[in-house]
Amino acid sequence: MNQAFIKPSMDLLQSYADNSDGEDQNHQPSTSSPDSSPPRLIPSKSAAPKVDDTMLALTAAKAHQAHSKPIDPTQHVVAFNPTYDQLWAPIYGPAHPYAKDGIAQGMRNHKLGFVEDASIDSFVFDEQYNTFHKYGYAADPSGNNYIGDLDALQKNDAISVYNIPQHEQKKRKIEKKKEMEMEADEAVGGESEVDPTEIDNPASDVWLMKNKKSPWAGKKEGLQTELTEEQKKYAEEYAKKKEEKGHLGEKGEHVVDKTTFHGKEEKDYQGRSWIAPPKDAKATNDHCYIPKRLVHTWSGHTKGVSAIRFFPKYGHLILSAGMDTKVKIWDVFNSGKCMRTYMGHSKAVRDISFCNDGTKFLTAGYDKNIKYWDTETGQVISTFSTGKIPYVVKLNPDEDKQNILLAGMSDKKIVQWDINTGQITQEYDQHLGAVNTITFVDNNRRFVTSSDDKSLRVWEFGIPVVIKYISEPHMHSMPSISLHPNSNWLAAQSLDNQILIYSTRERFQLNKKKRFAGHIVAGYACQVNFSPDGRFVMSGDGEGKCWFWDWKSCKVFRTLKCHEGVCIGCEWHPLEQSKVATCGWDGLIKYW
Repeated sequence: MNQAFIKPSMDLLQSYADNSDGEDQNHQPSTSSPDSSPPRLIPSKSAAPKVDDTMLALTAAKAHQAHSKPIDPTQHVVAFNPTYDQLWAPIYGPAHPYAKDGIAQGMRNHKLGFVEDASIDSFVFDEQYNTFHKYGYAADPSGNNYIGDLDALQKNDAISVYNIPQHEQKKRKIEKKKEMEMEADEAVGGESEVDPTEIDNPASDVWLMKNKKSPWAGKKEGLQTELTEEQKKYAEEYAKKKEEKGHLGEKGEHVVDKTTFHGKEEKDYQGRSWIAPPKDAKATNDHCYIPKRLVHTWSGHTKGVSAIRFFPKYGHLILSAGMDTKVKIWDVFNSGKCMRTYMGHSKAVRDISFCNDGTKFLTAGYDKNIKYWDTETGQVISTFSTGKIPYVVKLNPDEDKQNILLAGMSDKKIVQWDINTGQITQEYDQHLGAVNTITFVDNNRRFVTSSDDKSLRVWEFGIPVVIKYISEPHMHSMPSISLHPNSNWLAAQSLDNQILIYSTRERFQLNKKKRFAGHIVAGYACQVNFSPDGRFVMSGDGEGKCWFWDWKSCKVFRTLKCHEGVCIGCEWHPLEQSKVATCGWDGLIKYW
């Protein structure tokens, strides 16, 4: 039984082997022994499960397609590294007129995008086009070469159809005149029955044909040589204005700079300057206290005082900007008198700002000038102007950038000058109204500006791009902003009779828990300030009062009746930490 089973199996294997050999050599199947069973094909088996590879093929095809087609400029993420050709491949075919294809609607002057004017002027194009069709040559707009018939170019001396030589013009005029005379003679000769009187009659058609001329023909009237008295007066005034403007070389009003020293002597017996701080000037205590009584009043301005600034670090002098066009500096510790008057503006002075060491200061006036003064001598070092009114001036607080001046202008710009060269180095132009304040934050790497457009904008210094834009429907204009001593908060005087607090961190958010109210400042650019230890917030108001709030509780601590009219400015003394200076529209500066 075992032999019977093994023999057919062996025959079957032998037939497989013979079959494969026979097919390879003779391409004919070989015959097996008659006793063997018929051959059977065994199907192949695989232990792996069946997998649908349709999605794999589609993904591979899509990846290949993505690597070959150009990149859509509207897509925000590219999932592979594109080649140079893909990055710069053009988008074929016209775009949809209303599709957003990367060009803002405001930047379009054509339904498919922005079309720039040709670099060649239309008149020049017409001239060269007509010259080429008449003479056979034209100027190449890319350079000084000519294209076309160069022989004709030399023959005609490179003239164009609009640049006819003088002799050619005379020749044409003579030919035209001869033609007109011949036409007139033919017309007169053809009329056999013409009355000789009609030839001399200007009202007849025959005379018109005989004397046919251009309407502009004939002798021109000479220029008027004698001017009337009114014309002479106007010409003199115009020449005078032009001379003044050329002499000034600037766009602001020109005023002769003057200064007057009112002290006893500019240097003491040891040779120290009158602006030198006292050697014994030190901070009296760590905590600030609200002042209770008036210590001194400075009166010298004939009109209101718009701003006051203590001398940096020591506060032994106080600078005041008057609406009477004058800037004065007063002694605080000793005599209490005016030390020097600076006269260099023809209109009211809007803002003043000391440099870090107090030896120089800036003034901004309504005469459109910004002046950089030497505090000790009263000399004007530099004058800057753009032809617009500067509302706020600031020097960069960094010690190595004391030559950089920022000014917020009435034409919505913040202009940056280099004082050493007098050149404008940057313009920050994003506001929609006059710029009111400039406040440096974040270790002077950034600055915050407020404007009449009721918004706050945060800028990186030196980069004219807004990095944070704060504008809410409930916001009002903020004419004054002050930085907290810990530099983490900004106090903004809002014209809806409240002081708002913003953080100076990355987000520049409004702190809704801190809000100081109670005073009336609507319509007035009253200043806001902090005590040196940050415990109190101080502000003037429209009724002549000075308000003090507690920083933690936001409650009103005390009010002082300081001025008749509006209390504009308020400054806390940097060393005498329980003393405050205020200024107002009554022209007085009071020391509490």
